[in-house]
Amino acid sequence: MDHKRNERVLVIIPAYNEAENIVRVVKQMMEQEPEYDYLVVNDGSTDDTLLLCKREGFSYIDLPINMGIGGAVQAGYIYALKNQYDIAVQMDGDGQHDIAYLKQLLLPIINREADVVIGSRFLEKEGFQSSVSRRMGIHMLSGLIWLTTGKHIMDVTSGYRAVNRRFIKIYSEDYPMDYPEPEAIVAAMMHLGRVKEIPVRMRAREGGTSSITFKKSIYYMIKVTLAILICRMGYGVRRAKREKG
Repeated sequence: MDHKRNERVLVIIPAYNEAENIVRVVKQMMEQEPEYDYLVVNDGSTDDTLLLCKREGFSYIDLPINMGIGGAVQAGYIYALKNQYDIAVQMDGDGQHDIAYLKQLLLPIINREADVVIGSRFLEKEGFQSSVSRRMGIHMLSGLIWLTTGKHIMDVTSGYRAVNRRFIKIYSEDYPMDYPEPEAIVAAMMHLGRVKEIPVRMRAREGGTSSITFKKSIYYMIKVTLAILICRMGYGVRRAKREKG
């Protein structure tokens, strides 16, 4: 297949209090993949994230209040839709996602093999693997998604993913708010999207702190589990209609 189609690509970089990381992340993006556009979504940061974006002349939008990762990413999708991008990529602003894998993330979409592509740290189990407790939670959610949809996704919480134009529109209109990654996978399947994982290496956070505390992790598991089960109801209806059609 032709690997050189002229798709317009936007890399969405949500950032909440990432003053220690955002300059390095964006400059690596600009230096290594200058042919792709990017957008920093400052999610109501209380540190110098916005100031640094202004000082460096970065492409950014500023949310007046903290919307959470889901709201910040959805704002990026709305921007991508309005500006007629063909592919949108989510990449965290904390430096954990390696821009070197961007082209590999895009390729299944460019080749029309997938609608949503997820960068998975667990396919080849190289690079930063997260803590033991978080890996256990991820495996539990992976099993739940498999049980409810029949699709086995190993790295369900990965925020490093790409979507095509169809899902730019879908996610711009409706995107999960709190801890959205597993729910967004189920939503993709509800819309009969083709979801594919590719192996990537991730890095440990170099600066700043994660927003997910122990208490939030408990809330995360309960909330996402319920959301997946609810999404499954809609997925089952859509799948039945597809099989009858």
